[in-house]
Amino acid sequence: MTSREIVVDITPPDEPVLGAPLAPSFDYTRSTGPVLGAFFTGLRDGRLMGVRDSRGAVHVPPVEFDPHTHEALTDQVEVGSGTGIDGVVVAWTWVPAPTDLHRLDSPFAWALVRFDGADTAILLPLAADDPGAVSTGMRVRLRWSAERTGTIHDIACVVPADSLGDTDEGYENQGDDDEVPQISGEDPVPVVVTPIGLSVTHTAGPAESEFLRAIVQGRVLGRRRSNGPEVYVPPRDYCPSDGMAMGEYVEVAGVGTVTTFGIVNVPFAGQEIKPPYVTAYILLDGSDVPIQHLVLGCEASEVRMGMRVRAVWTPEADRPASMKAITHFEPTGDPDADPDTYAKHL
Repeated sequence: MTSREIVVDITPPDEPVLGAPLAPSFDYTRSTGPVLGAFFTGLRDGRLMGVRDSRGAVHVPPVEFDPHTHEALTDQVEVGSGTGIDGVVVAWTWVPAPTDLHRLDSPFAWALVRFDGADTAILLPLAADDPGAVSTGMRVRLRWSAERTGTIHDIACVVPADSLGDTDEGYENQGDDDEVPQISGEDPVPVVVTPIGLSVTHTAGPAESEFLRAIVQGRVLGRRRSNGPEVYVPPRDYCPSDGMAMGEYVEVAGVGTVTTFGIVNVPFAGQEIKPPYVTAYILLDGSDVPIQHLVLGCEASEVRMGMRVRAVWTPEADRPASMKAITHFEPTGDPDADPDTYAKHL
C-alpha cells in the first residue's frame, strides 16, 4: 500500500463561493386507524367528521384519545352537511406571496376555523381578495375540491360566507359552491401518504468550494489542521476540534480502505440501486477522516473491513460538482490493509 500526498497552494480564488438549490423530500406514509380513518374517508365522501370526548366536546379534526381520561375515543360525529358546512374564523394570517407548494396560487389567508357543531378549530386556507376582507369572527363556508381521494386536500379552502356565488379566480382545485358532494361508497381509507419537502439554497464555504472545483477535475482535496498533522476530507474552513483556521490544502488519493460498512437489504421509495448493496466509510490514503460512499463491483457479502477500494469517476463531460462525481468505489484486488492502519479511524 502506497500513500500519496500532494500539498496544493491555493491562492484566494476570483471565482465566487459555490451554491446550489436543494430540495430534500420524502413521502410520509401512515395507517389511519378507526378514528382518523373515518375522518379521511369522510373527506373523500364529502362529509366532515369529528369525535366527541368524555366532556361532550367535539374535536375537528378528531383526536384518537380523550384529552381528559386518555381513553380511546369512539363517538364519531358528523359536522354540518354536504350542502353547507359553515364556521367561524378564530385566528388568521395573510399570505401575500404564495409559493408553488401552496394549494392556492393567489394571495390568501391561513385561518383557524371552528365549524358549527365543533369545539376545536382546524387550519385551512381562506380564499379572499385582500387582507381587509378577513377578520377574526367572520363567517366562512367549506369548499370541497373537485376531486377527492381521502386526504386533507379534499378540502380546497374556505370562503367568506357572504361571497357565496362569486367567482374566485386564481384559486385552483375548487368545486362549485352549490355542488352536493357525492358519497363514493368505496372502502374506508386505510393509509394516508403525505409528501414532505424542503426547498433550501445551500451556500458552500470557501473550503467546500475548493473541494467541489477539484472533484469536477477528478481530484480529491483535503486540508490539514493548523495545529496537527491530520488531514480532513472534505476540507473545512475551521477545525471542529479547536475552532482554529485550517492549514494547507492537500490532494489525497482516490484509493482507500473500508473501515466500517453496512449492507442495505430493504427497498425504499426513491432507491436508485437494487438491494443488497453496501454503503461504507472509506479512509482515503493520505486522509485522517473517512468519507461515506457506495462500494459496488462485487457481491455485498464480499465487502469487509480493511478491503482496498478505488474511486470510479463519472465521465468528465458529465461530472457534477458534488460527491456524485464519484459514482462508487470498487475493489482494487490488493491485499487487505493492516487493521492497525485504520483502527483509530473507525
